[in-house]
Amino acid sequence: MKLYPLQFTPLYKYRIWGGEKLKTELNKQYKEKNIGESWEISDVSDNETVVAEGALKGQSLRDLIKEFKDDFVGNAVYEKFGEEFPLLIKFIDAKTPLSIQVHPSNEVAKERHNSFGKNEMWYVMQADKDAELIVGFDEEINTDDYKIHLENNTILNVMHHENVKKGDAFYIPTGRIHAIGAGVLLAEIQQTSNITYRIYDYDRIDSKTGEKRELHTEIATDVLDYKVHHNYKTNYNLEKNTSNKLIHSPYFKTNILDINSTIDKDYSEIDSFVIYMCVEGSVDVISEGDIFALNIGETLLIPAALSNFALKSNYAKVLEVFF
Repeated sequence: MKLYPLQFTPLYKYRIWGGEKLKTELNKQYKEKNIGESWEISDVSDNETVVAEGALKGQSLRDLIKEFKDDFVGNAVYEKFGEEFPLLIKFIDAKTPLSIQVHPSNEVAKERHNSFGKNEMWYVMQADKDAELIVGFDEEINTDDYKIHLENNTILNVMHHENVKKGDAFYIPTGRIHAIGAGVLLAEIQQTSNITYRIYDYDRIDSKTGEKRELHTEIATDVLDYKVHHNYKTNYNLEKNTSNKLIHSPYFKTNILDINSTIDKDYSEIDSFVIYMCVEGSVDVISEGDIFALNIGETLLIPAALSNFALKSNYAKVLEVFF
């Protein structure tokens, strides 16, 4: 069977902090309330997305890797991860703030949870007036200080708060304390992991359970990075009709394309699958004469065996993700 560019059926996730922007801004179709996340491409256990259309409809990432191996993910990725897909791709809508949280490293996650760690990045697609992201510390503290702040409910006072706008990008390495603030819609790219250590949750009650959500303050203590950084936001250039480096890490690489023409792409040198996330406008992805229309809030996976494409748009911004 022949590989082709693949869209997957999203998984919509209820969250205590979820709103309606996945519907109103990204045209997602669902009936539930408080949907906070759209999992676009996932290999998380019991949360596997499946191909939406074409001859491979209904196949999961694990199915595809098992059948196509390095033709699907690339030789280097296949050698490193086998039949596991290394990335989880989401859109997130925070109507109210997420919990203050931190993610464990690969080593800790493997030992404690038999999982990958969770290095991730955010790209802001829309932000209400005065909306903010909370990333890292603004003051030098140690473990003892941290525990005192938790006991006094003052942990927010020593964290870095940054007002954000469309186009802002942040890298969140494991160990960095963080939270998405109210009124932010963003694209999230992360390692395949569902491990989060929740540190502080505003003492709120989940209407579905009638209870407060579990906190993980003790096991979070030894994974936190207390170092203060001068700047947490990623600065980048944005030239038209080319791949601009956004965030490159050992766990994924992300570029951004600002398209108002037709551009040709050749991926024969990267030895990886490629994922397109449309974060503004719409774009046609043209492969071997076939056209795959991608609108804002939609995601397309390009198997590694396919290398030459054209991207055509009058107006689009697209995140280009690969390993």
